[in-house]
Amino acid sequence: MARLFFLPILAMVALGGCASLSPYSISEGALENHLQGAIKDFDRQQLKAGSPLGVSLSDADITLGPDGRDVAVIDLTGQVSLNALMVRIPVDVILKLEGAPVYDSQEKAIYLRRLQLLDSRIDSPYFKGDLKPVTDNVMRAAAQMLETIPIYRLDDSDIRQRLFGLVPLDIRVAPGRLEFVTAN
Repeated sequence: MARLFFLPILAMVALGGCASLSPYSISEGALENHLQGAIKDFDRQQLKAGSPLGVSLSDADITLGPDGRDVAVIDLTGQVSLNALMVRIPVDVILKLEGAPVYDSQEKAIYLRRLQLLDSRIDSPYFKGDLKPVTDNVMRAAAQMLETIPIYRLDDSDIRQRLFGLVPLDIRVAPGRLEFVTAN
């Protein structure tokens, strides 16, 4: 009986603690680190599934709230490689994308939506001439990948983040960080 009385009190204290901690924010550096790890995991899963396409990310620079807008600008530098017939064909890719960060409460993760390509460059000794068709294909692949890979996921091992996952949340873009706020 005492346990049944204790649980609602604990829940109220925890939720009240979330409100007092709000807004919980995530820095650009934390997002960059999480995105690099997520892309490494994505590449491992693709290779296990037998995909001939490899993706490696050498740098990810995320800028939140440029010019006061509610967007994230991501500069990605990496390599896409096609592994076919015992030959690896690497292509260096530089992409600059802009998208709106969106919090998915079911997944407890932040995704980028409504992606737009701001700049793209491809460097490979195997491609000469018009690279627009290749750039378009790389952009479609990058957009599809970023739509399914979160740029951040709440960490259940962190008690604060676990408690935030229990409350209806939304995110707000601020210069240099994303802030979790309680949803209306």
